[in-house]
Amino acid sequence: MRAPLIGLSVLALGLSLLSCSQNKKTPGYEYIFSDMVYSVPYDAFAPNPVTRDKKTLQAPPEGTIPRGFMPYHYGDTPDEEKRAERELVNTFPRSAETMARGKEVFETFCFVCHGSEGKGDGPVIPKFPAPPSLVSGPVKDYPAGRIFHVITKGFGLMPSYATQISPEDRWKLAMYVHTLQGGGPP
Repeated sequence: MRAPLIGLSVLALGLSLLSCSQNKKTPGYEYIFSDMVYSVPYDAFAPNPVTRDKKTLQAPPEGTIPRGFMPYHYGDTPDEEKRAERELVNTFPRSAETMARGKEVFETFCFVCHGSEGKGDGPVIPKFPAPPSLVSGPVKDYPAGRIFHVITKGFGLMPSYATQISPEDRWKLAMYVHTLQGGGPP
């Protein structure tokens, strides 16, 4: 029983010594799986005979959503804006931290057009048409969902901020706008 075990140990030791090489530029002997050592590389946009559609770069499966991405299922038409107004609800609690973040986002993205108090009198207004006041007129009665939608999709000359402002910060910004309006709808 000991003889076969010793024989296998000697054989394993011999094979490991044979696979080692003193030359640092060669990997030593390969016994099996050489196709894993020498794989065939393909450039991303080069044809590939291995795949079904003969392309190396494959499209993701239909319906795939990138990690960290939240799909937004509302369009930029007036009907979609009203639907967003009805369906979207701000779930962030009203706290000092939430309001501080909302103010910070407002000062970064909104101040230049809407001004510090949201009256539509920001520093760029002499060169651009004045935006609607956030604290009077019809905008004062917008629920948080509609404000979120306008920030996400844009409105008139205002561009979409969906790529610059995260969804969480858009909700905090909507809450801060309601604070500027004197409390406003939640």
